Amino acid sequence: MVLTSKQKNELHAAIAEYFQASGFEAACTAFCEEAGLDRESANSGTGLLEKKWTSVVRLQKKIMELESKVEQAETDLAERGGKKGKSNSASLPKTVARHELSGFRGPVTHVCFHPVVPLVAASGEDGTVKVWDYESGQFEKSLRGHTNAVQYLAFDPSGNMLASCSADLSIKIWDFNSYDNLKTLNGHEHNVSGVCFIPPGDYIASCSRDTTIKIWEASTGFCTKTLTGHDDWVRRVIASADGKLLASCSTDQTIRLWDPDSGTCTAVLRGHTNVIETIAFAPESSHNIIRASVQGGAGEDEPPATEQGPTTSGAQACRYLVSGSRDKTVRLWDLTTQQCMRTLEGHDNWVRGVVFHSSGLHLISSSDDKSIKVWSLENLRCVRTLQEAHPHFVSCLDFNQRFPMLVSGGIDQKVKIWECS
Repeated sequence: MVLTSKQKNELHAAIAEYFQASGFEAACTAFCEEAGLDRESANSGTGLLEKKWTSVVRLQKKIMELESKVEQAETDLAERGGKKGKSNSASLPKTVARHELSGFRGPVTHVCFHPVVPLVAASGEDGTVKVWDYESGQFEKSLRGHTNAVQYLAFDPSGNMLASCSADLSIKIWDFNSYDNLKTLNGHEHNVSGVCFIPPGDYIASCSRDTTIKIWEASTGFCTKTLTGHDDWVRRVIASADGKLLASCSTDQTIRLWDPDSGTCTAVLRGHTNVIETIAFAPESSHNIIRASVQGGAGEDEPPATEQGPTTSGAQACRYLVSGSRDKTVRLWDLTTQQCMRTLEGHDNWVRGVVFHSSGLHLISSSDDKSIKVWSLENLRCVRTLQEAHPHFVSCLDFNQRFPMLVSGGIDQKVKIWECS
């Protein structure tokens, strides 16, 4: 802090006055000599230092009161489904988008919210990654570097890094503060279709049309493991919140669970009758409601076969998983029993995206039937449908974990932001 000469003189005089009023004569004399003050300055009688100090205490108390009021206001707003509501608000997406963002010259392949700041990133078949402020709808940045379609994006838990994967066979890691390309990872032999950070963010997992999953060290870019087991294109790979379990889905119509430390496959889930496009782990906040909704029936009449024994402790912690497929269904899986608990039917075309509401009370899916559906996990039924959410296939979606807000991307080259109410 820089003070003007007048402010310094006033401060010195106030300190000297305080010393003298408190009986610190020696300290007062020494301070006046050091500061070049006339001893008479200590006799001004203004009591400036005490006044300033008591003012600071009063302001601190006022700040604490205001912070308490803000917290209460945010809670009230969350209950009403306001845009600044907290993440556990159970409000549902409105039927009209708040923002329609454009700029891509090809279909949008993936969308994801930044975990900390109000930004959303999207990738496209035009080979770019674009960033917007989702509150204002203002365009922020376009990241260029890939030479073919960018298929998927993932932020690290801190939001400091963004990973993108592409049909150009590479994965790029971006500094999301400077937007610089930090590293390019090469090793896959075909289209790289999925990527994710493994919490706490030291490693990255990727999957490819070459039927493999690779694990990379984020700091060096070295490939540490290659996981094999799928018989066809691996469409997606995701990591559990604790980083102890990976899940992948494939054109071979299976879902596989993996131990990322050993690289071994711990389970194979079967049941879908067409390509599995997308998967998502259920957050812990949804576990109790899912368990309650299926009590009385552990699964379907004919549960799909599995190829392994009991799952690892990682599967115990991540109890449930959902999948979306080209067979037009969404399936809910119990990873402990490795059985399909329920099949959700309602879409009229391929299911392209699934994501959990931040409250843990709902599941949201997107489809090539141009719609977005919201499913209640309490009764496992569709409670809201956004018909014609995009004029063409709805290829991807994500839900904000901080505020109740949805983002979707489509073949129409648009990104839409949906507020919840």
